[in-house]
Amino acid sequence: MSERFFLYDDVVNTKTRFVSFMGENQRFDLAIIQSDRYYGKQIVLDIQGNRFAIIGDDDLNEEGYLEYAFNLSEENAEELRSFLMELV
Repeated sequence: MSERFFLYDDVVNTKTRFVSFMGENQRFDLAIIQSDRYYGKQIVLDIQGNRFAIIGDDDLNEEGYLEYAFNLSEENAEELRSFLMELV
């Protein structure tokens, strides 16, 4: 068996916020992870939907990004966008 080649193997301190809120049509259960990686962006995990995205303010302003990343309708994505705008 060949030796494993790591591109990187770092341990970093993170701050994780777990938040759950009810939108008009959907419940959102999220874990939001902040670290010194990803150029100041945050990792947002949709726990129920098993999806995640690395999100910054530029991503929130990109049309269709949240709909695609979290497989959401336009209406549900707008509710999530509104919430995340308060954090990012």
